[in-house]
Amino acid sequence: MPRGQSIIRCAGGVVHDASGRLLLVRRGREPSAGKWSLPGGRLLSGELMTDAVARELREETGLTVNPASLAGIVTRGRYEIHDYFCTVVAGALRAGDDAEDARWFDRDEYDALDRNGDLVDGLTATLRSWHALPTGPRRT
Repeated sequence: MPRGQSIIRCAGGVVHDASGRLLLVRRGREPSAGKWSLPGGRLLSGELMTDAVARELREETGLTVNPASLAGIVTRGRYEIHDYFCTVVAGALRAGDDAEDARWFDRDEYDALDRNGDLVDGLTATLRSWHALPTGPRRT
């Protein structure tokens, strides 16, 4: 990180549905505009990390989630992202705020995004290390 730049703390969510599909959003803004990623965003001043996760997922996906355990922390440039495993408690999926799209992806669909370079850098390795890749049905 260049000298004089401060860390920007962010919160995100790792959400799977009952079928094992993973929730992703297509970023509408930089960094990584147009790429698929976990939903999340910047922590507001004085906000608790789990409150930020719930707020960001509601804003970007329309879903109300319950953040549980910390999946892990990723640093991308000046962004320090705290991702939490979450469960959906209410809402209907829709893209909002700075997300261009929001969808559930099974393993085959996720692998296609990965092959095509449509995921944010490092997402697959990170999810693999957290045992959080989609487990939804694979087509034969």
